[in-house]
Amino acid sequence: MNDLDQLESRSVHILREAYREFKDLCLLWSIGKDSTVMLWLARKAFFGHLPFPLLHIDTAHKIPEMIEWRDRLVREWRLNLLVGQNREALARGETYPAGQLDRIACCRCLKTLPLQRSLSGEWPCLRFDHALGRYVPEQPRRPFTGVIVGARADEEGSRSKARTFSPRDRNNDWDVDDQPPELWEQYQTEFAPGTHIRIHPLLDWTELNLWQYILRESIPVTSLYFDHGNGLRYRSLGCAPCTSPVRSGASTVAEIVQELRDG
Repeated sequence: MNDLDQLESRSVHILREAYREFKDLCLLWSIGKDSTVMLWLARKAFFGHLPFPLLHIDTAHKIPEMIEWRDRLVREWRLNLLVGQNREALARGETYPAGQLDRIACCRCLKTLPLQRSLSGEWPCLRFDHALGRYVPEQPRRPFTGVIVGARADEEGSRSKARTFSPRDRNNDWDVDDQPPELWEQYQTEFAPGTHIRIHPLLDWTELNLWQYILRESIPVTSLYFDHGNGLRYRSLGCAPCTSPVRSGASTVAEIVQELRDG
């Protein structure tokens, strides 16, 4: 078994453990490479059927191609997608870059707050209705007790201290001193009532691992990741005003893998 096989096997095991232990789960899908790999792994874990919905937080400032690609994949894979959004803040026009909020405050307003409210069920999401071919308001539901996210330990220092099953308090805040030990891949899945759980199936993956896996599995990703002749491509995806492409001539997944290997 090679490194990718081991990573895949561990992630599939984590996804199945999460589904067995937590009743109300969702998978946070940012449309980027990490969460799309996670979506692919979840479909593998449950033999092509996802037993929980996807949740996408739409800031209304995403790069347009991201939303077009999201909706195309939702239709092709028949995905159960919920979309959360802070529609009141958007209607007031207070967000970055035109409004009075700076970038950090804007992220809290358009990402953190709608994520919290969507997970708790306080704010109804839009749900893609495959029969109608459009988004409709979702029906009232219970709060999500756990959310599967695509965080990796190599992205930043604080994430190296995260656990695979990471508890949050009632405000979804993370306390680094209140994380259970996870020794020899023995996961703690019993938590006090009211505890919100973040599940990290990709914690041990690197960016290179992700692209190697995308190459091996032929996982579809948005074309924004590739150079289209101008020597630029996106390495990560987000809101259009805050996300800039990097200089790179990589126009295929194989070329991205080689670029990462070369450093």
